[in-house]
Amino acid sequence: MKHLPDYIELQLVKSLKKGDVLAFNNLFSYYGQRLYHFSYGYLRSVPECEELVQEVFTKVWEKRSELKEELSFRSYIFTIAFNIIRKQFRSRAQTDTYIQSQLLEDFSMETTENIDFNSLKNQLTQLVSRLPSRRKEIFTKSRIEGFSVKEIAEEMNISKKTVENQLTEALRFIRSNLTRERIAGLLFFYLFVAC
Repeated sequence: MKHLPDYIELQLVKSLKKGDVLAFNNLFSYYGQRLYHFSYGYLRSVPECEELVQEVFTKVWEKRSELKEELSFRSYIFTIAFNIIRKQFRSRAQTDTYIQSQLLEDFSMETTENIDFNSLKNQLTQLVSRLPSRRKEIFTKSRIEGFSVKEIAEEMNISKKTVENQLTEALRFIRSNLTRERIAGLLFFYLFVAC
């Protein structure tokens, strides 16, 4: 794909600074897919990449009056995207560190040989079925269907905070009901549910 000529990008940025929605739409149309492909190389998640593109352009619109015409708009938005990706990786790393310290210290290769994944999946399905209906719906949309928190909130007409709280409660319930002695069950939970 060809680069957007600098003089066209500059004109669009100047118009955007004045609140021109058409200029914003043109920049989004040109750079949206590029940002998506860039972020997918790191995140490997369609919903997360779509959410990232929306977040970048929301920031652009909110800070449009502060845009610096002498700087590359392309570099600006890719820097925002990269910072969001780094933040997500830091969050994942913290989660991974916690999981490893809590669950994997007693793990041995013998455990992997004895994992009955079908049994674990059935156990997980039974636990999900015991969740209250709205919590179960939110959990299913998030962990099984791959919807983002924002998408679930919009579809169900509830706040993002409510979605996050319901997911936290669902995960807490599932975690507490997976037999703690069965490290394989917890590993299954980590690999297929908690990520």
